Amino acid sequence: MTPGKAYLSSEEIRPLAQRVDYMGYWLVLHCWMVIALAIGLYALLPNPITFLVAIVIIGSRQLGLAILMHEAAHVALFKTRRLNEFAGEWLCGRPIMAELQAYRHYHLTHHRFTQTDKDPDLPLAVKFPAPHASLRRKFLRDLTGQTGVKLLVGQILTAIRLAGDDDAVDAAKSDAAQAFKSVDLFKSITVFGGIAVLISLIGDWWWGLTFWVLPYLTWFQFVLRVRNIAEHGATEMSQNPLQNVRTTRANWIARALVAPYWVNYHLEHHMVMHVPCWKLPAMHKALLAKGLGPKMRVSQGYGPTLVEAGWGR
Repeated sequence: MTPGKAYLSSEEIRPLAQRVDYMGYWLVLHCWMVIALAIGLYALLPNPITFLVAIVIIGSRQLGLAILMHEAAHVALFKTRRLNEFAGEWLCGRPIMAELQAYRHYHLTHHRFTQTDKDPDLPLAVKFPAPHASLRRKFLRDLTGQTGVKLLVGQILTAIRLAGDDDAVDAAKSDAAQAFKSVDLFKSITVFGGIAVLISLIGDWWWGLTFWVLPYLTWFQFVLRVRNIAEHGATEMSQNPLQNVRTTRANWIARALVAPYWVNYHLEHHMVMHVPCWKLPAMHKALLAKGLGPKMRVSQGYGPTLVEAGWGR
């Protein structure tokens, strides 16, 4: 469960794994501030360009909320479990229709069995490299909202199906693939919808649909797919922690639009999963200092990563 101990001593890991609450507060606040500023930009300068910029930025920060929920699932966002549970559940997870507890169970299974037959994320990885036409169709479905609508409708129908049906609830809970489909999904729907209503109350009636639901249905789905491809797509199906996962170098544009909160350092995250995201660059340097650079799967950017996954073939 901690592959990094084969390369780093406990004395080297300990300071990297140290959590501080003020960073947790700042990351959550930063994510919501960026969302608010994106809406404010359009309110100040309403035009097609600021409209598209707001959609992209908000969708990217919805991915940011997913990443911070992921941090909380590893109890790495704050020092105390109580703060991780609250922030991960109500400030990060449910606003994007995700649930911390279900996600944690699913995700820790992924860490335990990375790139093996027991990895619940394996179906996402083994599709790559894929034909260029297949990737283009996937991205088109994401950006036009087809993927998001299918997901959202499926979640709502599942909530209706599970309501009052104990057998269906038990069946859903028994399957890790049902990570976002537990009995209290109505709470997530309520929070997700409540945010849209609040945005509409602040601005015009259509703002909630435009600046919360639309980014979720489009850009969020796209960057979520890109993230999944970058992390394990077209990597080695083995238990080698230096090759069964990928770190992708990200410039400031990529960090803003595709890879918020150091999510691109995925190899390092798999090395020691409870290291806070903001310390992953330091872990990367520590691994390089051990001379592991040539053995690590590191892509020079998201463009080259997508080429490895089949784009352009």
